Parts: sequence; C-alpha cells; structure tokens
Amino acid sequence: MADIALNSAVRSNLRTMQSTTELLNRTEERLSTGKKVNSALDNPSSFFTAKSLERRSGDLGTLLDNVSNSVQTLEAADNGIKGISDILESLKSTARSAQQSELAVDTKAQLKSVVMSGLQGDNLLSNDTTTAAVATTLAGVEATDATHSGGALTVNGATVNISANDTAAQVKTKIDSLNITGLSVTDNAGVLEFELESGDDINIGGSSTLLDSLGLIADGDTDTTVSSTNGTLATTTSGASALKDTTLTFSDKYGALKTVTFASSKGPNNVDTIDELNSWLKTNDVQLQASVDNEGDANAQLVFETTNAIANDVPKVATGSAVGAAAAFASGAFSAPVLDQSAAEVRSNYADDYNAALEEILKLAQDSDYNGVNLLNGDDLDIVFNENGTSTLEVKGVEFSAAGLGLDSISAEDFYDSDSINKVIDRIEAAMQTVEDQSAKFGSQLQIVQTREDFTKSMIGTLEDGALALTGADTNEEAANLATLQTRQSLIVSSLSISTQQESAVLQLLQ
Repeated sequence: MADIALNSAVRSNLRTMQSTTELLNRTEERLSTGKKVNSALDNPSSFFTAKSLERRSGDLGTLLDNVSNSVQTLEAADNGIKGISDILESLKSTARSAQQSELAVDTKAQLKSVVMSGLQGDNLLSNDTTTAAVATTLAGVEATDATHSGGALTVNGATVNISANDTAAQVKTKIDSLNITGLSVTDNAGVLEFELESGDDINIGGSSTLLDSLGLIADGDTDTTVSSTNGTLATTTSGASALKDTTLTFSDKYGALKTVTFASSKGPNNVDTIDELNSWLKTNDVQLQASVDNEGDANAQLVFETTNAIANDVPKVATGSAVGAAAAFASGAFSAPVLDQSAAEVRSNYADDYNAALEEILKLAQDSDYNGVNLLNGDDLDIVFNENGTSTLEVKGVEFSAAGLGLDSISAEDFYDSDSINKVIDRIEAAMQTVEDQSAKFGSQLQIVQTREDFTKSMIGTLEDGALALTGADTNEEAANLATLQTRQSLIVSSLSISTQQESAVLQLLQ
C-alpha cells in the first residue's frame, strides 16, 4: 500500500471505510451476543464483575436442583405419614370393635367369703341366724330369778319394744298391740303359744341377747316351751358378722395398696353396707365389684368379682385381718376366670386383623423414599442453600415402623377385656401423636425449603439481571447503529468511486 500513491480524497475515504467496518463488525457482534461487553478488552471492570455475578448465579442454579429434590423428598415423607395415620385410625377402629363385641370371659375371677348366714347388703356388720323352734323356751320369764334387758322384738315384720324384765304376760300384751292379722298369742302359765289362722310360718326376730333372755332360742335348756299349733315357729337372732371391725387390702389398677375397714364409724375407708363398699372400690380405683350372694339366706356370702375392665385378669391376693383361719375369708386368692369360647374366638379374629394391619405400617414407610432418600426409614437429608455452604438445613429422619412407633403385635388375650384393649388403644393414640408431631415438623421444614427455593430463584434472577445490566447491549440501539453504519458504508463506497473517477479522467486526457 505504501508503494501506491493515493490522493488525499481516496485516502480519507479509505480511513473512513476502515473505521466504519470496525464499528459495523462490533455492532454485529453485539447484536449476535446481546452483549455490549464481550471481552475484558471491551470493559474490564464490567466484564469481570458480570462474570462474578454469572458464576454465582450458576452455582445457585446448581443448588436449586438439590433444593427442588429436597422439596419432593419432604412431600414423599408427608404422603407416607398420611398413609400411616390412616392405618393407625384403622387399628384404633379394630380395637374399638373388639371392645364392643361380646365379653370373652364367661365367669370372671372371684373372691368369696365363708358362709355368713343371713348376711345382707344393707348391713355387712351383722348377720341373722334363723332357728326352727319346735321346742324353744321362755326361760325364767315368770321365775323369781328371771331378768332381761329388753329391746326391740320383731314378729312377722312388725316391731315392738320390750322393756327390761317384762313378764310373759306383758310381752303378750305388747305383741297383741301389733294387731298382726290372724295371729293369736296365748300366755299359758308363762309359756307363750303362737298361732296363725292361715297356718303360715311365724318369724320372730331381735337381738341375740333379747331372744336368749326371753327363751326364744332353741337350746333345750329349760322346762317351758313356746309352741306353734300351725306352721313352723322360727326365731331369728342378730349378731356381729365375721366382717365387723376387720380389714381387707387390695391392689388398685396402678398397683398401689388400698385398705377398707368394715366398721360403722365414719371414715374415708370405713364401710358397713354393700353400696358403701362398691363406692369405696370405685373411688380408690380398685377394679372389683362387691355383692352378697344368697342375701339374707343361711348360705349368704360376700363376693368380690373383677369388673369388665380386667375380666380376663386374676387380681393380686387380698390381705388383711378379714383373711385367715376363722375369719370372713379363708383365703385372699381369687379364682381364675373362665372364657366364653365363642366370644373369645370373635375377639381373637379382631386381634388377627389388628396384627395384619400393623405390618402395613413398615411397608408403607419403606415405600416413602424419593431419589434414594427415605425420611421415614431413618435417612437424614442435608440441604445446602448458598454457594459457600454456610446456609444449610438438616432434616432428621425417623423410624416409622410399627416398632419405631411403640406398637407391637398383640395376642388374643390383649383383646379379651376392656382394660387390656384400652392399653392397646393408649399405645395407638401415643403413636398417632408421634406421627402428628413429626408431620408438623416436616411441614415446617418443607415450608422453609420452599421459601428458600423461591428466594434462590429470585436471587438467580437478580444476579442475571445485574450481569446483563453491566454487559448487555440495547438491541434496538444496536440495530439502529447497524442500519446507520450500513448506510455510511454505502456512502463511503460511493465516495471512493467518485474519487477514483477523477483519476480516471486524468488518464483519459493523457491518452
């Protein structure tokens, strides 16, 4: 080029053409890349700052994939928890159904006293002894040495008060005053003779002391008799029962010892009727029910029987002064319960259903993994939120098998009585609470992860926008520049053509 002589006009146009071409190339590059800074040569400060922002944005984008996976892992665990909750509800329903079915025990465990003739529930401290009086006596009623203290005398349910040392005649007069229909009392020289027109039995009752002093107890020790011309004459004596002023000690449902005293005096642990005794048992959480078998009869017995809550259990041995030789209870040991085989089979089937459903908990927990991580099978999940690893969240996994929830397979006996079933239900409800608490914890952690996921997405956008602001080109402006430069280039070409035409004219003159 140096060997070729160019006139000034051509040389000027040539320089303009070269400058325009450079601008045109730069504009085309900006339009193709969308950036006004494509290398450090364009703008070192903006180029390297933008590269730093883009690098951080890329790192966060890589972490965002891990965060998104973590969201799905937590959601998979939550799905598993919902399924396990449904199974637990089913287990509870099975237990309730078993509880509402027919009791599996035909005869519950019992503790029976010795026979206490005439024992009645409204007075456990005394018992009545009835004696047929074919030959009874009014010992000394009219004898010079006869004395008695008097008291209440009951004849066929009607009561009269006998004064101390009343004679047979005086006793007759008072009995006559009762106006008992059809009753005839005759004083035959100190011997009272009783007769009912109907020929029915005559029953005379009172304290043993009074009846004995009046000779109304058949002991064959006197020479005058009370006779009944029709029916049978019976006298009833009232004396202290073997329970009076004794104690019984039982274990309550928590294993604590509780003692009851059979006494008429007031006190939180004193009882003298069957109602008071049952109230005491209930108040003190002793799972027994008391009753009097053959009440008022010669074969009356005080009986303790387990409640339905522990129908299949044998309570611990009762102790106390009411237990032992010549005491109200010969032994404190309870008899064993007897099953109702048909009802027991029904409850056994419920137990089988329970165990089958229980196995599904482990299967469901094992199927709750996502991408190789199972939060319900003991796996932990570590989530990193920033590029340098300083912002993390650790999600601790749990063992949500049946055993991990505190649930074990049961036997048929666990469904035989209400107390055993309630214990099973208590364990189920504890497991449900554990699952509910863990669900809430996973839910809270999922919310954190989702919040960080949204934040990371926003942060990536901010970084990309920042980098673009430093290096991005205005495509509208660059397109306008391109059109302008192309026009300029065309004009320069035209100008060069004109400049070269001048030299061509000189050449023609020389020719």
